[in-house]
Amino acid sequence: MVGWPIAPPVTRRGRTRGLQTPMTVRLAVVMDPIGSIHYHKDTTLAMLWEAQARGWQIHYFEVPDLYVRDGRAYGRGRSLVVRRDPAHWFDWTNPAQEQALAAFDVILMRKDPPFDQEYLYATYILEFAETEGALIVNRPQALRDANEKLYLAQFPDCAPPLLVTSAHARLIEFLDEHQDILLKPLDAMGGSSVFRLRRADPNVNVTIEMLTQRGARHIMAQRFLPEIAHGDKRILLIDGEPVPYALARHPKPGETRANLAVGGTYSGVELSVRDRWLCAQLAPSLRSKGLLFVGIDVIGEFVTEINVTSPTCARELDALYGINIAGQLLDAIASKLAAAR
Repeated sequence: MVGWPIAPPVTRRGRTRGLQTPMTVRLAVVMDPIGSIHYHKDTTLAMLWEAQARGWQIHYFEVPDLYVRDGRAYGRGRSLVVRRDPAHWFDWTNPAQEQALAAFDVILMRKDPPFDQEYLYATYILEFAETEGALIVNRPQALRDANEKLYLAQFPDCAPPLLVTSAHARLIEFLDEHQDILLKPLDAMGGSSVFRLRRADPNVNVTIEMLTQRGARHIMAQRFLPEIAHGDKRILLIDGEPVPYALARHPKPGETRANLAVGGTYSGVELSVRDRWLCAQLAPSLRSKGLLFVGIDVIGEFVTEINVTSPTCARELDALYGINIAGQLLDAIASKLAAAR
């Protein structure tokens, strides 16, 4: 006997005595220009492949396409077909046209950081569509509330010693206490502008001045974790449940950052008992905020970042373990759509 799928098919209530009939999911994606993505590793592309395989309609927008008029959210977008061809991975199926965002069942917000003013405005526009019933992944308010660096401070048992401040003197005190620290901007990604400082470094003051813009900008300081020599781990969570494997990212020689964007290499590992404990501590908050797809970075025993905007590394894990992370995410989305009808 053929069993039921993990998530039931999304249905529309028929007009005859509550009959449930299958419906096509209308999916919109808000992302960076699709022509400039990295075909071989882009996680959003995997989501779109999976949606298309399920017969979902795909519509494409970039942030400048979104707007509000008379209290409703709209976008100027196009229907999209995606292909598994590194030389030609997408086609438009119609000219760009104006569409109410609330007409979509689900909208994937997959624009990469930086989380600047334009990103912020996009979350407000998407919230209009959410108010009218569209499911936004991840939820707009959560994208605003859960800064990928600062959100970690809500889980002190899971985090290394950290400080968020714009004050030069406080950063010096933190460095005096721990002797070896990392400094990070609060709005960047991929290891951008991450600095390691040791107490004897002659560039301590100028580095702090540059990152804080002479006290005008908050940044994060974390105690340096020497376990980074063995790499960090990217763990993906879908509705609070971790994928059972992590991508271990290893820094290249002479580098303290393991991010793939700065030349790190990777291998796959099963989650440890500690990894699962960390995920369990975060899960209730992720679920309550509507953070359906999240990536956490773990070094040694600690979470160092909680990535909520456009988590990546699904393609690498799929290839290593023969799994389908995008499929698991769309199962979760389908279940939420079905429950809402």
